[in-house]
Amino acid sequence: MKEKIIDESQQGESLILEPRPENRRKLFIESYGCQMNFSDSEIVASILANEGFNTTNRLEDADLVLVNTCSIRDKAEQTVRKRLEKYNAVKRINPKMKVGVLGCMAERLKEKFLDEEKIVDMVVGPDAYKDLPNLLQEVEEGRDAVNVILSKDETYGDIAPVRLGGNGVTAFVSITRGCDNMCTFCVVPFTRGRERSRDPQSILAEVNDLAEKGYKEITLLGQNVDSYLWYGGGLKKDYKNATDMQKATATGFAELLEMVAQAQPHMRIRFSTSNPQDMTEDVLHSMSKYQNICNYIHLPVQSGSSRILKEMNRQHTREEYMHLIDRIREILPDCAISQDMITGFPTETEEDHKATLSLMEYVKYDFGFMFMYSERPGTLAARKLEDDVPLETKKRRLTEIVDLQQQHSAYRTQQFVGKTVEVLIEKESKKSDLQWSGRTPQNTVAVFPKEHYKVGDFVNVYIEDCTTATLIGTAVGYSDNN
Repeated sequence: MKEKIIDESQQGESLILEPRPENRRKLFIESYGCQMNFSDSEIVASILANEGFNTTNRLEDADLVLVNTCSIRDKAEQTVRKRLEKYNAVKRINPKMKVGVLGCMAERLKEKFLDEEKIVDMVVGPDAYKDLPNLLQEVEEGRDAVNVILSKDETYGDIAPVRLGGNGVTAFVSITRGCDNMCTFCVVPFTRGRERSRDPQSILAEVNDLAEKGYKEITLLGQNVDSYLWYGGGLKKDYKNATDMQKATATGFAELLEMVAQAQPHMRIRFSTSNPQDMTEDVLHSMSKYQNICNYIHLPVQSGSSRILKEMNRQHTREEYMHLIDRIREILPDCAISQDMITGFPTETEEDHKATLSLMEYVKYDFGFMFMYSERPGTLAARKLEDDVPLETKKRRLTEIVDLQQQHSAYRTQQFVGKTVEVLIEKESKKSDLQWSGRTPQNTVAVFPKEHYKVGDFVNVYIEDCTTATLIGTAVGYSDNN
């Protein structure tokens, strides 16, 4: 599913947490794919810490190796298969080492993994992480272990994730699991199951705990956050069967946003990902009402052609999407908007492609995530539609989309020059150890001289220059958020 933002710089990160002195076994865990996978790895590490495992970033030292996988693109799956070859080489030296595959690829391939990848001892789907202790026991007793059962109610709301890696400043808080949208190109409903929401009180408890630990920004995370709906538990599709009392006391996404914003007024609140047909104006008004909810919306469109949107089973048209953009601009004039775009979807014509380019001109996105269509086994598109757009045409159209996005990104960053913006310092700049790097509420990266400031500070920065993706400025003092 393209709704999920994939940070290429994070792919394959091995994750480390504070060791427990009593733990004797070593866990090597690395993650691929979207932020949901990285968030899930924190849950897995928390469960296994209670089973005697400390993390290691040395593969050779590990008693247990886990790879958390992604099925969005064929490239992601091929990367995982290459990693399994590396594990196999290490396993020849350390035959006691156990290897497990977690996440979406595990869910898609199930038992086939044990046959195709002889190295794999354990296959664990996204809803089965609490079963890891039992599965480990099976493996240690010499049996292959598989649990890929998708749950109607598992949200891991009762597990406090161990924060792995990261900067100690920003964190992800999962609020929904699964997806009901059934876009024809997408494997997520099959690998993560139907949509269900997490108890708002457990979300608030996690956010408050993060604030106590010094975190300054959280992102509420889900395949489709706008359709968050808590009515006491269960699948969203079963809400129609809820009692009158459950319906009267249900919590929607706008209410959840406000609860979190009120609970921690000095913490920045972000959310991802939004789905156009589910984003309602009450969410926009909640964003407008609370200064600490960042003015940034990731709003995947996938195509600018209503005909292609229908083929994709997207539940919105081009015109409805444009109307939503208009309302965002009216209610939140300085809101940044980013996109996901698939080019070369089956039957896409040159006219459809031009419709995408014209939509981009209309919106002028701040940034975007753009892909060529790749057929994913098991999806409706793979079963019903021929992948009939030639590769060279896909490549050319993708280049045109990327080039146009570069122009729009440059236009958007240029709007900040001469203005003072709030920046949350996250880390040292990649290009200079004399500069800090952080993000504005609009999610734009800004760099500026370090001076006396430190990671985690909210700083007002005067923007003097920019590139297509980065603001360059000078700090003029702390913001009111500190």
